[in-house]
Amino acid sequence: MRRRDLIFVGAAAIWPLAARAQQPAVPVVGFMSGRSEEDSARVASAFRQGLADAGFIEGQTVKIEYRWANGDYDRLPAFAADLVNRKVAVLVGVGGDVSAAVAAKATKTIPVVFGMGSDPVKAGLVASFNRPGGNITGFTLWTNEMESKRLGLLRELVPGVPLIGILVNPRFPPTEQELLDLEPPAKAVNQPLFVARANDDAELEAALASFVDHHVGALLVTAAPFFDTRLNRIVGFAAQKRLPAIYQFREYAVAGGLISYGPNVAESYKDAGSYVGGILKGEKPADLPVTQPTKFDFLINLKAAKTLGLTVPPTLLAEAGEVIE
Repeated sequence: MRRRDLIFVGAAAIWPLAARAQQPAVPVVGFMSGRSEEDSARVASAFRQGLADAGFIEGQTVKIEYRWANGDYDRLPAFAADLVNRKVAVLVGVGGDVSAAVAAKATKTIPVVFGMGSDPVKAGLVASFNRPGGNITGFTLWTNEMESKRLGLLRELVPGVPLIGILVNPRFPPTEQELLDLEPPAKAVNQPLFVARANDDAELEAALASFVDHHVGALLVTAAPFFDTRLNRIVGFAAQKRLPAIYQFREYAVAGGLISYGPNVAESYKDAGSYVGGILKGEKPADLPVTQPTKFDFLINLKAAKTLGLTVPPTLLAEAGEVIE
């Protein structure tokens, strides 16, 4: 009896260990961004919601390894190499065109989901929007191609401004095209532009000072992840110098900026999370079409306008999707 009891107890003790050993490991998703964790809180939450909708809960059924470049694009290749070496199940490259391109280059075997602001076909990331091909898919925001629209909105808000300042990031690949896109609409209405370039904090301070030195009357901050990571500094400068300014994402207007126009980024990040969930279930990136924005955020901060002594035209108020009072 004693021997039988011991055998029974031993088997019962071993069984839970064997059962646990047979359970599948939790997949790991590598998430790297050209932006910062602070300015990406809303979109990262949307990404996790997309994953959750697909049945994957962070910390329970999926682990996410985050890497934030904070606007320093030179850090991205090392991030990608590290995540590939860790053999993540999916590599996510978001927060700008550089992150997307680096992720695509880092691996041809691990599935990649990217997020960028320009044309991924022209960039050579995918074969087509409907059939990306290879191990990659993702989303584009088209935000880098909206600078002429933003210029028009800014001029409608402050017509007749003698000189508009344009803040650009010279290390961000779409920048030169952004400037080219601004030339025709500016020339069409004889609008002088002053361009200042910044890629780090010292250059940003110099660029902001140059706007004061050249007496610009309004400011257009072009789409670039580096500026998103310095959002509070830029918005604070515009408020301090009483400069009407337009930005790409709603976070700028929420933080006190005058006006913002751009895609609904959270929606695209949620789609990316759903794509990652589908891939974890066995879907192939090559079969998942590259998504494009269907919603656009146009915000006007009336409190900021009042501080600047501006009266917002009724036509703009009617066009805005959200008004902050």
